[in-house]
Amino acid sequence: MKYFLPLIITLSILINPINTLAEELILAGGCFWCLEHDLESLKGINFVQSGYSGGDLQNPTYENHEGHQEVVLVNYNNQLVSLPEILRLYLRNIDPLDGSGQFCDRGDSYRPVIFYKDTIEKSDAENSLFSASNELGVPLQKISVELKSRGQFWLAEEYHQDFAERNELKYKFYRFSCGRDQKLDKLWGANSRSTNLWSE
Repeated sequence: MKYFLPLIITLSILINPINTLAEELILAGGCFWCLEHDLESLKGINFVQSGYSGGDLQNPTYENHEGHQEVVLVNYNNQLVSLPEILRLYLRNIDPLDGSGQFCDRGDSYRPVIFYKDTIEKSDAENSLFSASNELGVPLQKISVELKSRGQFWLAEEYHQDFAERNELKYKFYRFSCGRDQKLDKLWGANSRSTNLWSE
C-alpha cells in the first residue's frame, strides 16, 4: 500500500506530463477573442480559454457580467515558457496606458488587469510593468494595468472559444475596424506583438 501513491503519481506524469507541469494565469486586456488568439501563438502555451473574472457576480454571462472583466485563462508549461515571457507578450498586445478600456472597446469590462495568485506572480507582474514603462519612455504611474489578487475564473460561452479560428473573416474584420493592430504598432513600434527582450 505504501507504494501505491507514488505509483499513481508516476503514472499520471507518464500519461499526461503536460498537466503535471502546467501553471495557469488570468489576464484581462480588452476583447478576449483577441487576447486568446495573440497568446496562443507562444511556444509553451498549452491552451487559452476566454472567460470572466474579477467581480462578485456568480455565473456571469456575456449578456450580464457586471463587475467582471473579459479575461483569458492561460494554461502553460513552465518548463518551456516563463511567466515574465508571457507577461511581456501580453503587455505588447494591449495598450497599458489606457485603464478605461482597450482600443474600440470601452468600459470596466475591457480594462487591463493582471490577476496574480501569490507574491511571486505579483513581483513578476510589477517587474513587467516597470519594464514596459521604460520601453515606452513613460513614468510608471502612467501604466494603467491593475494588479489584482486572483479570484474565480468563469468560462465564457462555447461560441467565444477559439473565435478567431472558427470565425476567421468576422474576427479579422472586427480586429481591423477596432484599430487594435494599428494602435499597437504606433505604441510599441518594432516590438509590437513580439517576444523580443525588453528595450530600455
